[in-house]
Amino acid sequence: MSRDSAEHICDVQGCTDKAERSISGKKVEMTDLALKSEGIRQDHLCKTHYREFKKETKGTIPDYMG
Repeated sequence: MSRDSAEHICDVQGCTDKAERSISGKKVEMTDLALKSEGIRQDHLCKTHYREFKKETKGTIPDYMG
């Protein structure tokens, strides 16, 4: 993640929390998360929405982290 990630806000509609992670836009579009704008290369998610993303994509997106 880039150094300026502290400046980002979560890209989910209605959320104003600080972004913790940035995820590929294509992967986030596979979920039911309502984003502020579609077709962005990297979406920023807060801790709560990142957990939702992980739960929804568990088993569908390969985890290459060992």
